Amino acid sequence: MPDSPSIAAVVTELLENSYWRALVAILLSLALAKIVDRVISVFVVRMTRRTRTDADDRLVALLHGPIFWSVVLFGVYWALVQLRLPELAATASRRVIQTVALLLWIRAILGSAAILLREAADRQVSFLERRSLPLFDNFTKLLLFGAAVYFLMVVWGVNAGPWLATAGIGGIAIGFAAQDTLANLFSGIFIMADAPYKIGDYIVLDGQERGKVTQIGLRSTRILTRDDVEVILPNSAIAAAKIVNESGGPSPQHRITLRVGVAYGSDVDLVREVLLDSASKVGLVCSAPGPRVRFTEFGDSSLLFRLLCWIEEPVARGRCLDELHTMVYKRFADEGIRIAFPHLDVKLRPSDA
Repeated sequence: MPDSPSIAAVVTELLENSYWRALVAILLSLALAKIVDRVISVFVVRMTRRTRTDADDRLVALLHGPIFWSVVLFGVYWALVQLRLPELAATASRRVIQTVALLLWIRAILGSAAILLREAADRQVSFLERRSLPLFDNFTKLLLFGAAVYFLMVVWGVNAGPWLATAGIGGIAIGFAAQDTLANLFSGIFIMADAPYKIGDYIVLDGQERGKVTQIGLRSTRILTRDDVEVILPNSAIAAAKIVNESGGPSPQHRITLRVGVAYGSDVDLVREVLLDSASKVGLVCSAPGPRVRFTEFGDSSLLFRLLCWIEEPVARGRCLDELHTMVYKRFADEGIRIAFPHLDVKLRPSDA
């Protein structure tokens, strides 16, 4: 008990010293940082291990360091406050600490954004696919880099207004100078985000160009036609065009139609049977869904039928139609079914002369 007043007096004397208070602030921040680090290592990591994905484990590992050093930096800042430095030195020290903290967290946020984007692509989120992942990743990096530069200017007391105005004027000038290029660029971004088609799909543009998509770039899209000719189309033209995606829909299967007209007086039941039997003997025709026949119209000189068949992918359409036409023609000849064709009867009347 006699020693207690002297110890209290020593502690009081030490706390009245600004250097000792600064040292105590740093030591307390290190202790608190170590406690937070221990809580994350034991409890948070244990909880993330129970989930099915490893994205949260990677996020915790990435944010581990910035959280620890943020607590330490707060302690350093509090220690500098206790030292009561001159205004110029205090301001510079505060800005250096804020800059270090900002760089730490920008790096952590960049890594976290990359992890979340990849996880969203793996889970097939509607607006994000693996092929458009680099686009969103680069856009996020650019956005965060711009935010980091802006906040650094704010921290160091730089007026960002003139810089933003200069950037705006420069952007307007570039926009007018590269109007077509920017139109293709933004169209490419929208195509990647909206995903009306993907690499490997067979598309038809305005009923003209038809082919397989081989490459989707920011400026243009390349398709390979059935003549093995590569067509390069500007993205701005594609964005304004009507696109028929033959590979789209819930299934890659593609329906083809064979139209045929038979002479009046033909047995329609026999025609239907022959068409279905012919389709079943063509290997490229899918068994599910099976082929179907529709009696569609009484034509001027024929009874019109449609044979509907499904194939596994659009690329086989030409070969399948070739085999179907050949098979139907032979079977009609065997069964005595006449394929109608337009004909004209000409009657000659003798002249009165």
